[in-house]
Amino acid sequence: MKKSKSSSQWLKEHDTDEYVLRARRDGWRSRASYKLMELDEKDKLFSRGMTVVDLGAAPGGWTQVAAARAPGGRIIASDILSMNPVAETVFIQGDFTSQEVFEQILDAMNHEKADMVMSDMAPNLSGVRTADQARAIYLVELALDLATRTLKPDGTFLVKVFQGAGAENYIKDVRSHFKSVAIRKPAASRPRSREVYLLARSPRAL
Repeated sequence: MKKSKSSSQWLKEHDTDEYVLRARRDGWRSRASYKLMELDEKDKLFSRGMTVVDLGAAPGGWTQVAAARAPGGRIIASDILSMNPVAETVFIQGDFTSQEVFEQILDAMNHEKADMVMSDMAPNLSGVRTADQARAIYLVELALDLATRTLKPDGTFLVKVFQGAGAENYIKDVRSHFKSVAIRKPAASRPRSREVYLLARSPRAL
């Protein structure tokens, strides 16, 4: 099948992207690894021995960074897609909103609280912007729900949010659940992308 003009343009841009090339050279699974590393360098996200839950983890770029920057910790990655193993991590395949998968995540955490829940999830795009935005907001709402149920009192929630319908209300919701919320746009995030990252710390007592 012949590629569309927009698809061909995306592939060309992807193959010449600075961070894609760096990821291939440095052994990271995706360019997204550099976003997380930049956020860590700015906000000191990781430390030895942390328990980290990575939602929507495949292909594993963020999981790799967490494993490298929280040595001796417990890294639990989950996705509905399969993912090649990352050393020193536990991978749980399935829908984290299902009770079965949620219980598996809790088991992997030894039913203790997490230091950090992070999500770089994005929905499968249909090309219909309003529908895609609604799906994106739904995903981050689900991630917030899991974070508020599993984080320690001084825990951190890091989540990708696409600006658009529903985003402002979602940010307000996150602020209502956490004592500190900052908005970040890493250099590795493409300038034309509508994505930003919410860094929320210290869940408020329910």
